[in-house]
Order: sequence, then C-alpha cells, then structure tokens
Amino acid sequence: IPVFILAGLLVHCVFLVSIFDIYFSSPLVHGMTPQRTPLPPPARRLVLFVADGLRADSLYELDSSGMPRAPYLRSILENNGSWGISHTRVPTESRPGHVALIAGFYEDVSAVAKGWKENPVEFDSVFNESKYTWSWGSPDILPMFAKGATGDHVYTFCYAAESEDFGAEDAAKLDIWVFDHVKSFLNSSRSNQTLFSALNEEKVVLFLHLLGIDTNGHAHRPNSREYQENIKQVDEGVKEIASLIDNFYGNDGKTAFILTSDHGMTDWGSHGAGHPSETLTPLIVWGAGVNYPQKVTSQFFEDEFLKEWKLENLKRLDVNQADIAPLMASLIGVPFPLNSVGTLPLEYLNSSALFKAESMFTNAVQILEQFKVKMSQKKETTLSFLFTPFKPLSASEQINFLKKIRLYIQQEKYDEAVSLCKTLINLALEGLSYYHTYDRLFLGLSIAVTFVGWTAYVILVIIKSHTNLTKTVPANKKKSTILFYGFVSAGMIIAFFLLIQKCPWTYYIYCLLPVPVWYAVVKEIPVIQDLATNVLALHIGPSIGFLLVCILGIEILVFSFFYRSALTVGLLVFAGWPVMTQLWIQAKTKALIWTFLCVLLAIFPLMPVVGREPNIPLVIAAGLLTLLISSFSLVSLCKSENKYRDNEDLKVYFYQMFNVALSTYVVGSTHNSLKIKQGLPVVNQIISWMTLVSSPVLLLLSPTFLFERLFSILLSLMSTYLLLSTGYEALFPLALFGLMFVWINMEQEALQHYGLSLKPKLAVFNFTCAMDITQFRQLHLDDVRRSFFFVFFIVTAFFGTGNIASINSFDPASVYCFLTVFSPFMMGGLLLLKVAIPFVLVSCAFEAVQVTTQLSSKSLFLIVLVISDIMALHFFFLVKDYGSWLDIGTSISHYVLVMSLTIFMMVMNGLAQLLTTQRLGLSRRTKHHST
Repeated sequence: IPVFILAGLLVHCVFLVSIFDIYFSSPLVHGMTPQRTPLPPPARRLVLFVADGLRADSLYELDSSGMPRAPYLRSILENNGSWGISHTRVPTESRPGHVALIAGFYEDVSAVAKGWKENPVEFDSVFNESKYTWSWGSPDILPMFAKGATGDHVYTFCYAAESEDFGAEDAAKLDIWVFDHVKSFLNSSRSNQTLFSALNEEKVVLFLHLLGIDTNGHAHRPNSREYQENIKQVDEGVKEIASLIDNFYGNDGKTAFILTSDHGMTDWGSHGAGHPSETLTPLIVWGAGVNYPQKVTSQFFEDEFLKEWKLENLKRLDVNQADIAPLMASLIGVPFPLNSVGTLPLEYLNSSALFKAESMFTNAVQILEQFKVKMSQKKETTLSFLFTPFKPLSASEQINFLKKIRLYIQQEKYDEAVSLCKTLINLALEGLSYYHTYDRLFLGLSIAVTFVGWTAYVILVIIKSHTNLTKTVPANKKKSTILFYGFVSAGMIIAFFLLIQKCPWTYYIYCLLPVPVWYAVVKEIPVIQDLATNVLALHIGPSIGFLLVCILGIEILVFSFFYRSALTVGLLVFAGWPVMTQLWIQAKTKALIWTFLCVLLAIFPLMPVVGREPNIPLVIAAGLLTLLISSFSLVSLCKSENKYRDNEDLKVYFYQMFNVALSTYVVGSTHNSLKIKQGLPVVNQIISWMTLVSSPVLLLLSPTFLFERLFSILLSLMSTYLLLSTGYEALFPLALFGLMFVWINMEQEALQHYGLSLKPKLAVFNFTCAMDITQFRQLHLDDVRRSFFFVFFIVTAFFGTGNIASINSFDPASVYCFLTVFSPFMMGGLLLLKVAIPFVLVSCAFEAVQVTTQLSSKSLFLIVLVISDIMALHFFFLVKDYGSWLDIGTSISHYVLVMSLTIFMMVMNGLAQLLTTQRLGLSRRTKHHST
C-alpha cells in the first residue's frame, strides 16, 4: 500500500505542476540588442508617481458635493496634460503591476511562489536603462528593480516593513513619509555637489511609490472616509513635489510627470482577480513632451464613466498597463526595456510627426527582436522536418516590413509608417505567443493519456482487491515478459526522441509517465476479460442506471465550481435520501434530523461571499452557540454509563470550552480596538497564537471513544476557526459537524438496511481498537455512494463558506487577531488553515464512517480518488490562457483546487487517522479496567 500511495502522490504532483509548464511558463527571452529612438527626446527627466491600490473611479469621480476628490490632478487633466484609463491584467497584485508599468511585460505565474517580491526571472526595466533612478517607498517593491539593474545607478529609500500595518491609526503616514523624504533629498542635494550634478544629468527618473491608499483600502474599504482622505493627501503631496521639482530645475520645462496606479481594489478591500474595479487604474501625464488636453464633442466607451465623472468633453486616451513603459522610455530617450511588449501610445506625445514615426519604428524593431530570439530558440530544440514556422513573419516578410517602413519615413509618409509599425507589432506579438505555446498540444495529450491510464488502473485495483467480481487469473509469464520489454523499448524510443531535440528535463517526466502507468493497466488484461464476462452476466439495467447516476453526481460537483448554488441542489437531494431508500422507516428521528441539517447546510452556498461585510456579532453568537452545545454534550456524557471512562478526561473538555470562550472574547475585543484605531492589542495577539498552538495538543489528550473524540475535535477546531472568522462563516463548522455526526449514525442504519453487518454499539466504540482484518468486508455498490458523499462534503466544506475559486475572495481582516502587519506568506498560511478546518471535520467523520462500517480505509479512499481524478480531468481541459483575465485566473484555480484536493485528501486521510486514534498519555494515576 505505501508504494501505491507514493506512486499516487507522485503522479498527482506531476499533474499539478504540469499546468504551469504547459500553460504558464515564463515568456521572457534574453539576448536582444537594446533599441533607442535616434532623435533627441523632449524631456531630460521623468517623475513617476504610483499610487498603489488607487481605483480609476475613486480618483476621477466628484464627491457628494460635486467637487473633485483630487483638485490639483483634476486641474492638470483639464488644463495641462493628457489622461485616460490604464487597463491592468490579472493577477492584480503590486508586483506584477509594477513590472508591467516599469518593465513593460506581464509577469508570469512563476512569481506566485515568490510572494510577488523577489525576481524569479531577470528582466530589464526603464530604471535599468536610465542614467540614474532615485526611488522612495515600500520595501516590497523598490528592491526588485534595484536588484535587476546592471551597475549601481538605481537608488532606493524604504521605510521599515513593520510600517505596513493594516491596524495602524492612519496608513496615509506612509505617503507623507515618501513626500517628506523627497523634499529633504532635494534640499540636501544643493549642498552635495556630486548629487547635484547627478540630478542635473539627462535620462534621470524619480520614482515615488505611495502605499497608503492600498493599505487604507485593505483596512477600511475603498468607500471609506480614510481611503478618500488619503487620495486628497496624495493630491496635495503631488502638487507640492511637482512645484518643488520645477523650482529646483529653474522651471526649464524639461520634466515629464506621470501619475498612475499598479491595480485597483474591490468594494470589499481586496485585489488579485479581474473585476473592473481591480483592473481599471487612472493615468495622468503632463509636462515636457506631453500633449495638452484635447477637446471633443463626443467619444464612445463601453463603460458609462465619462458622464459620471463629468469628463465627456475631454479626450480619454486608454492604454494597456504595459504601454506606459515605452511611453516613459520615449519621453526621456532611453532604450525601450528589452522584454517590453507594450505599444507606444502616440496620442500622449506632443512632438513632431517624424519623432512619433521613429519612436514607433523603434518599438516595432524591439518587439521583433524578441520574436526572432524566441523563434531561433524553438528551431534549435525541434527536429527540422517537424518544425512549423510562424508563416506571417517569415524572414523575407520581416525584411519586407522593415524596408517599407523605412521608405515611408524617408518619403515623410508618417501616418502610413506608424500604421505599418502597429501591424508589425501585432504580428510579432502573435508570433511570440505562437512559439511560446508551440509544445502545448503535445504535452497536454501526454498528461491526458496519463490521467486516463491512472484512473483505469485505480478502478482495476478496486475491482481486483476489494470486490468479488473477478477470480484470480494465473499470470502468463511469457506474455508478461514480452509486454515488459515492449513497454521498456517504447520508453527508450520516447527518451531518445526527446534527447535529440534537447528538450527540458520536465518534458521527459510528462512524456515517459504514461509508459509505466499504461504498463500497469495492460498487465491486467486477463482481469479485464474476466470482468467483462462477469458484468455481462449481471442485470444490465440497474448497472447502467447506477453508472448514469454516478456521472450526474460528478457533473454536479464540477458545476458547483462555477455556481455555488449547485451544492444547494445536491444537499436538497441528500435531504431526501432516507425517503428514497426507505431508511426513514427504521430510524425516523435520525432521518428527520438528517433532513433538517441538510436543508440548514444548503443555505450556506446561497449566502454572499465571505469578507465583503464583516459581522462580528455573528462570530460571537457562533462562539456562544458552541459553548451551549458543548455544555449539553458534557451533561449527557456525565450521565451516560461507560465503564471505560475516566473522570480525568472531563477536565480536557473544560479546558477546550475555556479556549472557545477566550477566542470569542478576543475576536470581539480585537475588532473593537481596530475600529477605534488603537491597533491589535498585544494580549489578544498572544492569546490567539497560544490558542492556535494549544488546540491540537488538547485534542490529543481527549479519550478516543468515537463520539468523545469527535466532540473534542470540534471544540479544538472551533476555537481556532472563531479567531479567523469575520462573519456568518463562523456558524458553518457547527452546521457541518452536526450533519457529519448524523451521517455516521445514518451509515449504521444503511448497513443494517442492506444486511451487510451487525450494528456495533457506537457509544462505546473506540477508534484505537484495532479492527480485525478478517472482519473487513468486500465493497458493495452502496460504498460508491458513501465515497461520493465524502467528496461532495469536501467540496461543500470549501465553497460552503463562500470561498470562490479566486485570489480575491480572501479578506485580510480574517487574520487580524493574529497579525495586522502585511506579510503575504504568514497571512496566506493562516487563510489556508481557515480553509482546511472544515476539511478536517469532514475527513474525521469519514474516518469514523470507514471504521464503523467495517471497510478498509484503502478501498473507500480509492473510490474517492477515482471520483476526484475524473473531476480533475474536466478542469484540465477547461484551463484557459486566453479570454478575460478573470476567466484565466478562475480556470487555473479550479484545476489547482481539484488537484490539491486530491493530494490534500491523501494527506487528510493520514491526518484524520492521527487525530482520531492517537492519544498523548500524561503521567497520572492509571486505573486498570478489566476489558
């Protein structure tokens, strides 16, 4: 069995990692030559303000009194500069946003593992190409551009990471810190000759990263007074810095200013996904080389914002976020960043037609360079007779394009030259994408073949080892030897083929994995033949009906990933299960409670997503309800007669109940303290962390009798879950646990109903009593339903509390009892723990079902594996890397979720066994019982 589980884990890890290799590998190539416009640039220096987390509508809209939120910036876009909306891409996080702005390309998914901070890949940026860059702001963002730079001409000034506190009095102080430091920097440079002359060079960039708005948005939501006040403060700061810089340079008119944002924010204070409130960010550009406002009588955009913002008569110039990097490069005359895929937005430039055409030509050549490198790389690793080039940009076509553009510029047909450049850029980007996804079909098929093979193998193992559908067939040695050599030679041919093409090592795993998997399946051909004859002898009707019900069940599960309400439908069907199977006749009370709890749980998937609006009174109510239930349970435990029980055990429950009471108090007082801006009380923080650590220890001290251990698991998990809750989800584990508890009882009734075994006494059932292997029974069709129930409850445990399969459904407010200072890994870990708690409840109940229904845990677990693998195969083919960014993000998270669930269920299976069977023995008087 361990070998089988290890093989399963390995195969599933390969499945999980494969989608990042197949769909989301790094798009960057290296080895291009820098391209710069040959004409003198309009500006000597550039000042870039990035207001982190600023939404376009928050900046442009008028407040309730009809006045602009940011008066200075409003007057700039009405009188001095150009404006528009910069469209960002998913993931809408700070790091990818800044990379798009400053380096001109969209971050690849490989950066997820680095928490969006470090450089997972080396890249070029406008800062690197500048002569000097000085930057002020957050320690999360600035260092990555200094690290990637060649030489030491990028200087950073950061505040301490501890300052990024969501519970602080006012996060706007982060922005005031930046403005104050820039002022003192400029003042001190007057007395420092080296610095003064460096500042007066050309190709200089000053970068101000303003994090206050983002921090206030997370802590108080974007519609709050704090967020809007912060915008006002940024507006005043920008006004002050702009006039200070103009005075510093003697109003020489050679400074260009850009104000934009890296991403927006949802109404509930999160970002990461593709909602318009996250992807629409403001862009205001003014100063040297920038167009003045253009008056228009009418302009059409799909959104209705212009009317709302009273800006319908000023031309709105929208760009993609990566287009800002080439705009900055052409304003100060530095080479375009090597990996940039942005297209220069010419309408922002106030310069000669020749300059625009030359800049556009530079842009086209720079993107074409990347295309050439990508093509030559792919050509090197593919056999010449198998290589299919990108037809629209063959070598002759490229020369043709470049000659034509050059000719147009010489003949002063600038408009034609620009439009031809745009065509060339689009083709080069298409070609880049073509070569980037060149091997996708081939790798995807390899993984799909492995998937099908693995699922077939698991089904064969179930039928062979755990049912009496087949009789053991003697192996034919000669045939199996031929088979073995056949598969080995197939593997060698594939490996040789990959070797000639110099493929990356991961390709070997994806292409060679199907060989052993299918060998294991084909080896069982006698079993398949035997099975076929046996199945044909059975009644076909019921079997086909059963198969159709299984397929429908799995489809409902797949559907629930897109529409949470599908879970409600499923739970309502479950509510009718006792009626459909006549179980209610023999256990009326249990059946009624089961139906009631199914209907109660069915309400949760219909609730709005968690974290949108915190509701602390509900969390406190959940805590009190837990205490009430546990008091009743304790009373009934004391009354019940169980000669094996020790009264010392009751102390553990009192400690656990005390923990729950403490957690309820901490949640209430922490959120009150944050409300009145006093930050997170240290005492509360210590209690929270101690509760987190002590809960599992107390759990393992409780007795291992079935109901008592499960009750202890609930109390332990609830004390931690309450600390991580912000609303109605705190009630979810209670409803779920109630249903799980009744489920264990109902399965007992089902066993008797089908006459499969005698009913063990659940009250004195002990998890640690080793089951007699001879008592394990063979699988019955009803066990497939049992396994399906488990998978359904696991999915309900995930989506029931309103997690949506997307990054932005997690609210940092959930972890405020533990920490308020921004720390992506710590916060992520705690949020994962919150998601895992309902899983643990379901897994422990399933463990109890396995043990009490006298099944080996392996047999039921294998059925679970088949169900989840069939679901995963659905999502493997639904993964997208095109369409709206929301679709892409959701499709990745669906697949990763199902694959993780499968790996997770293997881990959970082990964890459930540990939580239910292990007990820590404390040194105390032992009472000997004769058993």
